[in-house]
Formats: sequence, structure tokens, C-alpha cells
Amino acid sequence: MTPVPCSAPVRAEDAATGVAMGSVLALAQRGEGMRVLQETGRVMALAGLGLAGDRHADPLSPRQLLLAGAPAYASHGLPARALGENLLLDFDTAALHSGTVLQLGAEALLWLTFQCEACGHLGSKAPGLARRIGLQRGMLARVLRGGTIERGDRVTALPGELPAWSDDWRERAVAALAAVPDGMVVEYRQLARLIGVQSSYCRALPKLARAAGLAAKAVTLQDRSAAPRWQGHELFEAGLDA
Repeated sequence: MTPVPCSAPVRAEDAATGVAMGSVLALAQRGEGMRVLQETGRVMALAGLGLAGDRHADPLSPRQLLLAGAPAYASHGLPARALGENLLLDFDTAALHSGTVLQLGAEALLWLTFQCEACGHLGSKAPGLARRIGLQRGMLARVLRGGTIERGDRVTALPGELPAWSDDWRERAVAALAAVPDGMVVEYRQLARLIGVQSSYCRALPKLARAAGLAAKAVTLQDRSAAPRWQGHELFEAGLDA
């Protein structure tokens, strides 16, 4: 997940030579203070942030959107929006891989980051679902170029790839720690944000940092050292020409 330029610049005209994947079947978002996803006919994607008005919009998160596939719903007999996705696609998202750039409709570009983990709360939708779902939970993404996304929009995989992220949060954490510039430190809470895990993971991060020989790169929130704090913007600088 080291930030490097993509192998070929991604341009709007590349959509003509991209690979057609399918289309958008449904869209939903969760505003601030909302407990459940609200289905909508269109959403506005904001470059580097996520969906306008969505509680998960965050410039320093690798999980601004969740894309799920209709085959997962059919395979497991799930009720609508059980996987918590923002975009429901008509193809299997388990076939997608990190680093791919998708164009949705005429404008929006998404950078696929990693497969979404099957967390325990899925069991409230269907008993044992977290154990069975595997990679069919969905693919997480960041917004590279903003634009309107509507139901029925075509989904195209564009030529060239951006940096890939590991599906394993431990590997993401080590890669992020290794990217901290010399003389700077990252707070564990910020590290959790950057690698797309809940703050509860902060309990496990110090041991992981020590095992990787990178303990000097991270500090707790209570640390009072004078070392400047690294925020991690560099992890998301993909050199996109969009």
C-alpha cells in the first residue's frame, strides 16, 4: 500500500477501452445519526471524501464506500441491504481486486481498496452469516473523482491500477507504520482510522508494532513527546490524472 503512481494515467476517455463489469442495481447511504441505510435513486460522490451526507465520508479512510454484489444476496437468501452496502451491483464483488479503478456512470471514479471483513453484526441479519459469507461481504473503495451515481449506471473497470491494499488489517497496519516519515510518529487511534479498523483494535496495535520492529513509529493518545504527529495523507496520494 505504499503510495506510488498508477501504472498508466486514468482518464475519462479510458472508459471506452475499459472492461464492462455490469451495472448499479441500488444505492443507499446512512446520514449522521442514522441507524439504518436509506435507499435512494442517486448519490453524489465527492472526490477524496466519500458520499455527500454519509456518516462514513472521511478523507483519511480507505473505506468510504462499500460495494456488494447481488449474487451474495441470492446465494444466502438475504433481506435488502443486509450487507450494509452503499452500492449494490449486479455482479459478484468477490471477483474484484484491490487497486482496480472503477468508473460508474459518466463521472465518478472509485479506487478499490480491500475486501470488507465479515463482522459479527451480520449475524443479526442471518444466523451464522459472518462465518459463511467469506469474500462475498463486499469490496471497500475510495472516491477518486466525484460525480453523480444513479441506479442503472454502467460499471467499467479502467486500464491501469493504483496501489493495492491487503485484506489483512495486520499487514495494512505494518505497511502504514513503515510509511511514517523519520522523526514523526502516528497515534494508534489515527493508525486505526488509516487502515480502516475500529478504534477497539488499538489494544492490539502496540504488540503488532513491536513485533514488526516499528514500535518507535507509534504512540498513544496520552503520549506527551514533542515528535510531530503524522496524519497519513500520503497513503492516499495515488498519482491519479483524473
